[in-house]
Amino acid sequence: MRHIATWLLGVSVLLLAACGPGGDGEAQEAGPAGNGELTEVTVGVLPIVDVAPIYVGIEQGLFEEHGLELTLELAQGGAAVIPGVVAGQIQVGFSNITSLLLASHEGLPLRIVAPGSSTTGQPGQDYAAVVTNPDSGIETPADLTGHTVAVNTLNNIGDSTVSKVVNDDGADPSAVEFIELGFPDMPAALSSGQVDAAWITEPHLSTAMDQGAVPISWNYAEVHPELTVAAYFTSQHVMSSDPETVEAFTTAMREALTYTQQNPQAGINVLGEYTEIESDTAQQLSMPEFGSEINTATVQLLADLALEYDLVSSEIDVSTLLP
Repeated sequence: MRHIATWLLGVSVLLLAACGPGGDGEAQEAGPAGNGELTEVTVGVLPIVDVAPIYVGIEQGLFEEHGLELTLELAQGGAAVIPGVVAGQIQVGFSNITSLLLASHEGLPLRIVAPGSSTTGQPGQDYAAVVTNPDSGIETPADLTGHTVAVNTLNNIGDSTVSKVVNDDGADPSAVEFIELGFPDMPAALSSGQVDAAWITEPHLSTAMDQGAVPISWNYAEVHPELTVAAYFTSQHVMSSDPETVEAFTTAMREALTYTQQNPQAGINVLGEYTEIESDTAQQLSMPEFGSEINTATVQLLADLALEYDLVSSEIDVSTLLP
């Protein structure tokens, strides 16, 4: 994430002025302003279980009720979503909290507008875990020292939370060798011995466990039982130029989160619309919690872990990112 920040800072102001919503007057007059037309909002999302509520919200007409027409653009990772929001190419994006903290710390003008997903807080029933082969000799987080652990992105929420559980188990996390590997490739890499363990999320977690992998840590739940993992965010430019639309999105998104939390089958049913998860597999997945409020204490915790485990060299000011 940090390697893209420098050049983005140099161009973000010009791009936002040229592309940011609300720049032509007409966009500012749309739905939330009360003229009866729907305001078009483009949202960058990822093909993961965490974003199911936004699809449920569209299906239930919640965004339309608040004067919004959403266009969802799929990206493979937050590294594509964050620059798109900064450049004004998309108005709202979805990303994990650590990615947002790192980008904000680099000076990118971002602001969280709604929760995204949280841990269930229940080891054994969460959607992210560290898994290994049953004959690896790795039985606890402390045993990860001296071994390779796959994470989807180096210097991010995976290795900082895994480092935390290793440290809490009385071992030195600097002795863990993190290897960057895409989530879909982790089950095969683990079973073939390419890596000793993998930090992996659903649906790939279920795939790995179906192939015989065993969990040795549910790192999200063990770091904090109410950990806010991801959120929807926008740019400071959109916040200031089109606050009515931002408020409408925040309200509708919270309603979508609450609806999905109360109707979990609705979240499972939409997975086939934007992922390659088979229907039978979807029924077996552990889904995230979809709370309607951001746990700000856990945002600070992730910022503290980023500093403790050398993702950044100075303290992160979370106030610039929080709503």
